Amino acid sequence: MTNEELEEVLSDCPTLYHMAQRGSWPAIRERGLLSTTALLDLYGVEGTEREKIEFRHRPSSVAVSAPGLPDAVIRDQIPMSDKALKKVLPARLKPSDWYSILNSRVFFWLTQDRLHRLLQAGAYRDNEHDVLEIDTRSLLDAHRDRICLCPYNSGSTVMNPVARDESTFSRIKNYPYSEWRRKRKRGERIVELTVDYSVPDLSDHVRRVLVKRNTDVVEVLFEK
Repeated sequence: MTNEELEEVLSDCPTLYHMAQRGSWPAIRERGLLSTTALLDLYGVEGTEREKIEFRHRPSSVAVSAPGLPDAVIRDQIPMSDKALKKVLPARLKPSDWYSILNSRVFFWLTQDRLHRLLQAGAYRDNEHDVLEIDTRSLLDAHRDRICLCPYNSGSTVMNPVARDESTFSRIKNYPYSEWRRKRKRGERIVELTVDYSVPDLSDHVRRVLVKRNTDVVEVLFEK
């Protein structure tokens, strides 16, 4: 991706979106946004319990706790399955490898439409969620070298899942933006922006935090 193409992305997608468990904002504001791997490190989860969370499919959300820390919830992976992953991964990768890759990253949507698709999914539409709206340029300026981009929903294997491997996530300079520009409309040329391991200073980049049920705003928790 060239600098000119990146500026186009920043113009098209000035805001990033992250859907978190209801009640997560105070912990995110204090400690940043953590990947599953970072959260397990923080809470000292090891052994068999960690293996189940980090390397296996999570059919439901998992609560973790530790002395001196607030209880935390690691979201389910309902849109994926081992069976489907085996069809789209190369022979050298197992489903556990893909779960590990995903769990090592923090994820953001580039459009509100993508956020709303998740909020309207059957597993989530009736619940309240903390929705974070983040300044894209601010986050990129602070974490550019740790950002990877993905051209599709890497956490889903429903509806004709596409092939994937380690190269699915590309650093900004390596992302084939011109290729996706020919194929997709503005806003859809990158589907996910991810940051390695954690974003400890996320509160510096947050514009607004909402409580949403489906696509309805229930409450405004924070606004810069």
